[in-house]
Amino acid sequence: MTMPSDAAPPARTVQAAQAAQAVRTVRTVGFDALTAEELDAWHSLRAANPLLDSPYFHPGFTAAVHASGFEVRVAVGRDGGGTVRALLPHHREGSLARPVGWPGADFQGPVLAAGSSFPPSALLTGGVRGFSFDHLVESCPDFAPWVESRRASPYIDVTGGLEGYLGRASRSGRDNMAQARRRARRAERDHGAVRFTADAADPEILGRVVALKRAQYAATGVRDHFAEPGRRELLERLLRVRGPSFGGILSAVHAGPHLIAAHFGIRSGNVLHWWFPVYDPAFAGLAPGWILLREIAAAAPSLGITRVDLGRGDDEYKRRAKTGETAVCQGLVTRSAARRALRRARDSAVAAAKASPLGPGLQNMTRKIRTLMRN
Repeated sequence: MTMPSDAAPPARTVQAAQAAQAVRTVRTVGFDALTAEELDAWHSLRAANPLLDSPYFHPGFTAAVHASGFEVRVAVGRDGGGTVRALLPHHREGSLARPVGWPGADFQGPVLAAGSSFPPSALLTGGVRGFSFDHLVESCPDFAPWVESRRASPYIDVTGGLEGYLGRASRSGRDNMAQARRRARRAERDHGAVRFTADAADPEILGRVVALKRAQYAATGVRDHFAEPGRRELLERLLRVRGPSFGGILSAVHAGPHLIAAHFGIRSGNVLHWWFPVYDPAFAGLAPGWILLREIAAAAPSLGITRVDLGRGDDEYKRRAKTGETAVCQGLVTRSAARRALRRARDSAVAAAKASPLGPGLQNMTRKIRTLMRN
């Protein structure tokens, strides 16, 4: 009997197709050594897999990271016929490999076509004893045995701009957006005209973003992400990349002469990743972060943006603003039982530190465990 053209193919046919796409060989090379064929495959594989629409999976992000002084190596997987089926960019730190852009990459994983495979153990070569991930997208089932936990990564659907968002938002999200409108009016009365710049190519504003972020890290006791000079260089480099397919995007809200809130992120196609939002603490009473988020939602159609990924975390504003969430995974690919035991000990110590008055001592123990794991 002839199968109708719109019928699903038999399971055996699907399995055979997936087997043909399976990665058979993996070679690891420096990013600069990738061939034109491999770079073309990167673009094609990513475009064919909706789970990889985040700008973190775009080769432009990896290129910028590598050019900023953070050496990137790429595991290139090919099928039995020699066709490129997967690429996984990463860094090496001692015997540990990490996803490209770590610790600032909010989505991680191999670039591969849906239904393809990638053997994680292929990363454990040349002295690499572990591949650690903390924001892995569940696009490759081969990593499932190594996943230790999952956490939510919220997003907001801004299709249709602010009006479209408000139709999908929770009551809390709608209430906060209404308050943001009223506070913007108050800011205008008290400080001068409020103006929003959706996409500013202004290095001075970017410098202010970095300065405010560093002050925030110092005030909260969080490790300073920008203590490493190359990380500021990465943002500066990304700001110079312009275009809808990939690039940095800098947005700012001023009230009179004052920069009250700003955000630097990356975008690819219709997706904007919310990366480094800041506000001036002197204007905290205005909740300027919500004013900024409201303006970005309103400007989304003109920017060609339909989704803003807020990144992993349980911040209150993310919980209130989100219209949905995806899961990102934490884990370690390793053949070492001892290394996995150390990770369990670290995770237990972190949980205990958060709940115990003896926290500082436990945190010190956690740092010692982490140092052991790097060796």
